[in-house]
Amino acid sequence: MGEICGTRGLKGELKVIPLTDFPERFQGMEKIWVECGPRSGYYRIESCRPHKQLLLFKLGGIDTVEAAAGLVKGLLQVSEEELYPLPEDTYYVFHLVGMEVDDLEKGYLGTVTDVLTTGANDVYVVNGERYGEILIPAIKEVVLDIDLANRRMKVKLLPGLIDEG
Repeated sequence: MGEICGTRGLKGELKVIPLTDFPERFQGMEKIWVECGPRSGYYRIESCRPHKQLLLFKLGGIDTVEAAAGLVKGLLQVSEEELYPLPEDTYYVFHLVGMEVDDLEKGYLGTVTDVLTTGANDVYVVNGERYGEILIPAIKEVVLDIDLANRRMKVKLLPGLIDEG
């Protein structure tokens, strides 16, 4: 949901890059999981406020710039039960990564290893033994079906997406 990118002031405030489409959700939260090696754990949110393109967090028990610096590069996360429901045909990246991808004509292509966010549409990075890396635009004309339960995606590749030379 966010990445801690720095500190602010001397009292342990954290600068956070929001990695969510719903940054307003932090306002009602009481605690957050911080994934940061040995300092990982739940922290009480004392305050959260917007600052330019960032959010400024004050977490319980983080009261000095030194303590805050120990959390830089940490990731703010929530459990799957705490996720916001998404509109139809919209998915969280972690649901897509690892998904098996089949093309109508070429058969099995590989698995989704990453999702790239571009200006126009997302791009699914698919890696497989036979075709290597394929960049698949996440558009309705190409992505025909996403079956979360069975972890499979059905696509119809556009001409030129696979180099078969």
